[in-house]
Amino acid sequence: MPTPDRAADTSHLPNKGGAGGPAPPSQLPAQRRGTTPQLHGRYPDYDVLTSADRWDHATRRVVLERVADVPEIRFFNAEDERVLRAFCDVAIGQTSDPRVPVLEMVDAKLHTGTLDGYRYEDMPADPETWHRVAVNLNRTAVERGASDGFASADTELQHQIVDSFSKGELDWDIPVTRAWGVVMRGVLGAFYSHPWAWNEIGFGGPAYPRGYARLGPGQREHWEAPPEFSVDPVSDVPKRGLE
Repeated sequence: MPTPDRAADTSHLPNKGGAGGPAPPSQLPAQRRGTTPQLHGRYPDYDVLTSADRWDHATRRVVLERVADVPEIRFFNAEDERVLRAFCDVAIGQTSDPRVPVLEMVDAKLHTGTLDGYRYEDMPADPETWHRVAVNLNRTAVERGASDGFASADTELQHQIVDSFSKGELDWDIPVTRAWGVVMRGVLGAFYSHPWAWNEIGFGGPAYPRGYARLGPGQREHWEAPPEFSVDPVSDVPKRGLE
């Protein structure tokens, strides 16, 4: 049986901070070049797509399609889409456009059956897990007073439910902690495979064929930009979440 992945461990996340948790620092620069989620980031003049001509043809096609050819929803039904889109926004902290099309990327993977090749022995297959999560999010929201379900619940209630989900505190018809691990593996995998997320974290893009030579702590290649905002998120986010 696979070891529970990092996505199921929320001990590094803030536990407080209001309905939406701690927002990005107000000093975070607006993006001036390229695109990042919500158009702010630590590397405001960095755009990984300016390096596209250095990637081989197959890599370039795959990466550029993630921006230019967002797939339609084909696996999820209309109600699943409504609920899970709201869930993804809360879970990944995407509060305004532009957004990385996380749900579309997850949907495409489930539609084509491009799964991870394993599942927990006490869990249904991943496609069914996603459906059950949508149903249970709706049911939990109704039980907590949102008559039209999770997607129509106010922001505070959505965050409370997702927080309870992340901690395994909900009474669902599937193992909640396992379900959190499954869906967050999909959410994070989709988000961090997108060039807009790479811009946000200053990632230099595919290593092939150019490669990376400067691998020591604090070293960067000549095409990698230094951050313009130096506050360490690992210590800053939990601190502000407890204020």
